[in-house]
Amino acid sequence: MYRERLVSTNVRSESARRLQQLLLDYHDFRHRKAEHQLLESTLVIADWQAERLKSTHQDLYQHPGYHSGLEFLLTDLYAPASMTRRDDNIDRVFPKMVKWLPDQQLEVLAGLVELNLLTQQLDLELAELLDERGTPAKSITAEHYCEVYRASQMIEQRKKQVILVAEVGHQLDRYVRNRTLGWLLAMSRTPAEMADLADLHNFLHRGYSAFRKMDKVDLLIDRLVVREQQVIDNILSGHPEPFMLPGDL
Repeated sequence: MYRERLVSTNVRSESARRLQQLLLDYHDFRHRKAEHQLLESTLVIADWQAERLKSTHQDLYQHPGYHSGLEFLLTDLYAPASMTRRDDNIDRVFPKMVKWLPDQQLEVLAGLVELNLLTQQLDLELAELLDERGTPAKSITAEHYCEVYRASQMIEQRKKQVILVAEVGHQLDRYVRNRTLGWLLAMSRTPAEMADLADLHNFLHRGYSAFRKMDKVDLLIDRLVVREQQVIDNILSGHPEPFMLPGDL
């Protein structure tokens, strides 16, 4: 609906240009996905994977120092069913966004968009692979999941997804540790509302608040990456309990 607005907006920085291209890619994918016969299946798979992530990283998820950050990643970032309005608004206000927001915020948003786009592309592929095997997404088990995972033609993208999680996490951490950016975020609330950027501003503020509460973010990110890389290796090698990890990970 707002694709022409994305295309026609003049951008002056590398961060704005990167965000523009990612939003175009994401816009096209979202519209293709919205008309896909397996749309509901992708949402079921997203919920299943979110619960799997919470289970695998239960110790981190329940840790008071990490819970808010992980909750942001799993709900605000990885929640395809609830993001349509926000994503449409981001497309709609992109010309104002690149005018009003500093490059640091545009770069953080670009990383989040890239990770979200890749995650949803991977979910759609899993839905298609399950459908080819006659397995309803609502009946998915760990065994079904691992079977279609191994049949994926996007294994390298799945490995990249883990790296993107780390990159986005580090971006958010640098973002929230910068006191100037925190001040800009607070000061930009009213202008954001006046420019009809409230949805975007609230999204960035939730991410800022969630990560601001966390200590030793590098340790969390490193642990998440090592664990998820081990999960990938377990699945690809046919491990009988791929999501059960050694206690020292």
